[in-house]
Amino acid sequence: MHTTPRTMSNPAAIAVVSLIFFTWGGLTSLNDVLIPHLKAVFSMSYTQTMLIQFTFFGAYFLMSMPAGAVVARVGYKAGIVIGLVIASIGAAMFYPAARLPSYPVFLTALFVLASGITLLQVAANPYISLLGRPETSHSRLNLAQALNSLGTTVFPLVIGPLILVGAVLGVDEIAAMGAAEQAAYRAAEAQSVEMPYLLLSGGLLVLAVFVLLMRIPSLREATEASPAVHHTYIEAMRQPHLRWGVFGIFAYVGAEVAIGSFLINYMAEPEIGGLSEASASRFLAFYWGGAMVGRFIGAALMTRIDARRLLAFAGAMVCVLLVITMSTTGQVAMWSALAIGLFNSIMFPTIFTTAIERLGTLTSKASSLLVMGIVGGALVPLAQGALADRIGIQHAFVVPLVCYVYIIWYGLRGSRLPIHTLPAGEVTAPRPGAMH
Repeated sequence: MHTTPRTMSNPAAIAVVSLIFFTWGGLTSLNDVLIPHLKAVFSMSYTQTMLIQFTFFGAYFLMSMPAGAVVARVGYKAGIVIGLVIASIGAAMFYPAARLPSYPVFLTALFVLASGITLLQVAANPYISLLGRPETSHSRLNLAQALNSLGTTVFPLVIGPLILVGAVLGVDEIAAMGAAEQAAYRAAEAQSVEMPYLLLSGGLLVLAVFVLLMRIPSLREATEASPAVHHTYIEAMRQPHLRWGVFGIFAYVGAEVAIGSFLINYMAEPEIGGLSEASASRFLAFYWGGAMVGRFIGAALMTRIDARRLLAFAGAMVCVLLVITMSTTGQVAMWSALAIGLFNSIMFPTIFTTAIERLGTLTSKASSLLVMGIVGGALVPLAQGALADRIGIQHAFVVPLVCYVYIIWYGLRGSRLPIHTLPAGEVTAPRPGAMH
């Protein structure tokens, strides 16, 4: 007798999708290792080097609406699988980029990789929040993001030294070489990314097959695949808590990426840490590891403390740490910058879940708009890079400081729910396991 295979329970599905969070977190954090590496390989300024983050996070802006359309058409599970395959292709493209070596091809590979991660973001963030009771969505996404932070901690620690395997020479040292020596040095340095990214490409394909075979809930009822009425992005943006949340994601991701992008070069400054780039890359584990620990703590605290107030408190603490970072030197300046990760921890999941709260079938549209906000990771580091070229790395941290001031406001005021959060006649999509 034929029986229908049983769908996985919500906790098991959350565990499977949390593995995706771990993977894309690690892939994103490797940009912080690529920045000092490619800066030396191609002898670029900070502004030119920040094109890495501009390209990577610019993909979120350009591809989030197409990604939202894919999720609305095929559902959350299939969207995750497609995203993993696209990310795998992008990682594999690092091989020809390193063989040439060519900075434009590196940027193209990063764009494809980020396009896959964009689809993962659009699908997985709301998927986790829908897998359970609405009142615990903040805590649930914080736990998943803690796994994301574990990836950002582990990848630079394990893979970073493989990329920064040789001594990173300064611009003056490279200029002192002959033309043949310069070409040989740059080729050798560029090729150190080949094996790590080929292995990552293979791992992403394996993960795509794993998710495809797992019987996780599709939750198609929470997308626009089932209802007859299709919403517009304008309808979604009429919800003020979502509208301000998009800017909140822009500010947070921009600030977090900008700080992470400069940490290796910042810690290498003689008056700060005086570390080599390879040694400094290991200290990134404290920045991203702090975010991981903070998310576990935050998930527990949110069962007792209002998530919005906790968000504002975390933003205020980061502002204090940034002021210390900009006004001191040595170990105090270095560790105050690294400690920012602890308070960054709850920000993305809290902004995301408050912004999509009670939006029902508008959720997939809202998710696309929020992921578009991740373009802050492209623009804020570029602004900080331009400022760093003029006034130095340390004082350029004023750029993310402005972003965190906005986050404090969002936590206290901008995230408040309006009286009517859905279009007329709309009802919130049923949650799995709900009585209906």
